[in-house]
Amino acid sequence: MSMDPIARKSGIDGAWRGLTILMMSVLSFMYLLGESVPIVSAGPEYITSLREDVRQMFHHAYDNYMTYAFPHDELKPLSRSYTDSLGELGNLKLEHLSETYNGTALTLIDSLTSLAIIGNSSEFEKSVIWLGENLSFDLDVRVNLFECNIRVLGGLVSAHMLALDSKKGLMRSGYEGQLLRLAEDLGRRLLPAFNTPTGIPYAWVNLKHGIRENETPETSTSGCGSLILEMGALSRLTGNPEYEVAAMQALRKLWSMRTPLNLVGTTLNVITGQWIEYSSGIGAGVDSFYEYLIKAYILFGEDEYWTMFQDAYTAVQQHYRQGPWYRDADIRTGGPTHRQLTSLQAFWPGLQVLVGDVAAANETHRQFVQVWEKYGVIPERYLFDREIVHPTERYYPLRPELAESTFFLYQATKDPWYLRVGEVLVNSLNIYTRVAGGFASVRDVMTMELEDHQHSFFLSETCKYLYLLFDDSFLKGGNYVFTTEGHPLPVLRAWQQWLPPSKCSPNQEMKRESKDNALDFRICPNLQWKGCRNCSRRVESACHVLDNQAGHRCKLDADCGVDAVSCRRRSCSASGYCGTWP
Repeated sequence: MSMDPIARKSGIDGAWRGLTILMMSVLSFMYLLGESVPIVSAGPEYITSLREDVRQMFHHAYDNYMTYAFPHDELKPLSRSYTDSLGELGNLKLEHLSETYNGTALTLIDSLTSLAIIGNSSEFEKSVIWLGENLSFDLDVRVNLFECNIRVLGGLVSAHMLALDSKKGLMRSGYEGQLLRLAEDLGRRLLPAFNTPTGIPYAWVNLKHGIRENETPETSTSGCGSLILEMGALSRLTGNPEYEVAAMQALRKLWSMRTPLNLVGTTLNVITGQWIEYSSGIGAGVDSFYEYLIKAYILFGEDEYWTMFQDAYTAVQQHYRQGPWYRDADIRTGGPTHRQLTSLQAFWPGLQVLVGDVAAANETHRQFVQVWEKYGVIPERYLFDREIVHPTERYYPLRPELAESTFFLYQATKDPWYLRVGEVLVNSLNIYTRVAGGFASVRDVMTMELEDHQHSFFLSETCKYLYLLFDDSFLKGGNYVFTTEGHPLPVLRAWQQWLPPSKCSPNQEMKRESKDNALDFRICPNLQWKGCRNCSRRVESACHVLDNQAGHRCKLDADCGVDAVSCRRRSCSASGYCGTWP
């Protein structure tokens, strides 16, 4: 069976493009003068226009993929050809590549949930049917466990749950569970990676033959600590606990390796369980580890995730935070190692929104926006202490993290300024990365030289979060957790666990299913325990911890926020330090 791409207009109208370039030039000039981005009216017509711009961006990328690359993995937009990249993701030295692998329609799988969210149900249904009839994972290809998990397994599991939702109306001819069957087959092929002395999985696994002899024992913290959402969901959907147990055991072992400062490193040995790299932060190699702790708690409701996240988050605020920036530090001492922004750090404000730390999220987000405005896109690394781009990592591969945090902050505040940020992102992407054959990565932000690669996450995340920023109607009537690849997983009451007996009523138990999600029980400041009369119960929170490092000083109690552990208001001492005093 073949798929005909949707015929859509490609290219940007010349007059519009020229006007947009002029506007961006004016904004860049204003940045150099120190002026803030102007806030424009956020009326319905303005928002609708931006939504349609993003819809057109997605289809320009998707249609070109379907025309020139499908069923291979990813599009090469400059040459209008393809790359079978699943075996290359994370494989920096391009070692042990398969000679027979011809792709698994990676971009199509990664795009399914975006098709659903933008309302293209016909293409979603056609894609599901094609995958069910044609896709097989019985392939001799060595893949990165993390990348395969978040892009392929996560894409299939999430799309399966959306296909089952009759209210979405995505499968008009009926759905027979073919995506879940594919996901389960893939999940079984990933399990051999967990067969290590520590239970921490290898970073690489062959889908047909399992673990290669003499496979490298090195993996990253995010690579082995960001599996629980997809594998936990797969277990709950299939009734097979193997996937969730394997991911959870790896996460527990990883957390047991933390230093006395509650910090985790960047890379480790899966055989010995020892750290290889002690310099760490919240960016590359670690980022989604923090993300999945809080999201696993929201999705599954188990207190163990919350306990780990609370300690991990507090440690980050104490040892990595430097004003609105986040530096890298030695996990053994907390001493700074690198003062740099990495583009992956831009997810952090979105995470902070989930736990109610909106003021801190806004402060950091604005620094990222300023860097974006300075260069037109965001470089992979930026030395914030010197205010220059990293000398070698100067590229921008169409990453979604700033769009993601912008979406979350707008959801939390409804401040139209975030819509304006979204408009800046949309215009930049169209000006600097759009080509006739799709959207190309930027090789060097200083010259805007392009690279012949359209990553699948541009469709699964970047376009999705920008679209949701301007139209969140898909989310109405339900709660969702987004995986690190941007795939929505509905928060189901059936997946929540029983709560411990209430201290006010020892013989009475409450179900988490009586709430929309588990995070409702982690609200700051202290709230009365619902169901109890004339009593209050102190609840934990992950509220902002203002650090006393990097020259931070307070003037008023209002500068100090709320303690993340006790949920007590912090006050300002006579010497200008925040604390929770007796």
